[in-house]
Amino acid sequence: MKTGFNRAAGTARPWNGATAEDWRNWKWQFAHRICTLPKLATLSDRVLSFDGKQRDVVRKYPVAITPYYFSLMDAGDPNDPICLQSVPDSREMDYSLGGTADPLAEEQHMDVPGLVQRYPDRCLVLVTNVCATYCRHCNRKRIWKQKRASDIKAYFRRIIDAIAARPSVREVILSGGDPLTMSDETVEWLLSALRSIPHVEVIRMGSRTPVVMPMRITKDLCGILRKHRPLWFNTQFNHSREITGDSARACEMLLEAGIPVSSQTVLLRNVNDRYETMKDLLYGLQCIAVRPYYLFQCDPVAGTDHFRTDIWTGMEIMEKLWSNVSGLCLPRYVLDVPGGKGKIPLQPFSFLKREKSSPDETFF
Repeated sequence: MKTGFNRAAGTARPWNGATAEDWRNWKWQFAHRICTLPKLATLSDRVLSFDGKQRDVVRKYPVAITPYYFSLMDAGDPNDPICLQSVPDSREMDYSLGGTADPLAEEQHMDVPGLVQRYPDRCLVLVTNVCATYCRHCNRKRIWKQKRASDIKAYFRRIIDAIAARPSVREVILSGGDPLTMSDETVEWLLSALRSIPHVEVIRMGSRTPVVMPMRITKDLCGILRKHRPLWFNTQFNHSREITGDSARACEMLLEAGIPVSSQTVLLRNVNDRYETMKDLLYGLQCIAVRPYYLFQCDPVAGTDHFRTDIWTGMEIMEKLWSNVSGLCLPRYVLDVPGGKGKIPLQPFSFLKREKSSPDETFF
């Protein structure tokens, strides 16, 4: 049986009274996000009854799902991989197994608001706390309800001045939240300001819009990004169901603009923690020319224990992938840790079988 992405299928259709023109407009998608439990229940194929615990979850960790991403969901299946990633779960308030709000200790490395520097040669800018769709496993859930800067350019200027004063920084990573929830004008202004710093050689952008709101990738946006190369684009595909005609088209537009696209997948229990599921995802990414970059062990964010697998599950999956899947499809399985230790590779060791045992033994 063929696996991976079928270009003839997998394109979401407009719903809920939207015109085709509305559906293709990212601003319409963003404005019509599902942001309340009652609306989510009304639009679902099954009757969703949310108890007090889930309402408590939303009060602390808001819900937002684009119409496009919701249309990929089988809401009648409680184990649907799209549903699990985006619908609030009462287990998000269960802190009994530990975890922390800031598992990478980013706040300890933020001497300027919004600027995180864990490594000497690169820094990360939290450009916003807003996402098109809030992923329930997110390692920055703590910032979703933070008060936003009233003057965004003043907020950015302070960050830009700090980067300009740090000549060791050669790479700037734009993350959040999602940078592409900002307007084209703001994206252009920020990229231009960073490009004006002589020692900033590379810009990296982290955005899940190709997955949850692919309409955001427009010709105008690609023209802006093209002007500021070398610019690398990291997104996050977690399941093959997310690879649709729309998401493939968004990635292809970026690639045609000369922007390399990689996926930083997160290993999630009941979403992609099976060999066959992961293989389908990686084959699908290869078919749309998106590089499988990292497979992250899910960070120990408080209230996300139901998403985390043990490391040996990931190791077993990787061992099977190494034995059966093209090297072009293989991500690096890593654990991101605080304290400047970076990303620790988690990979099984393969030893060639010993054919003979002698002082001059060889392995063949």
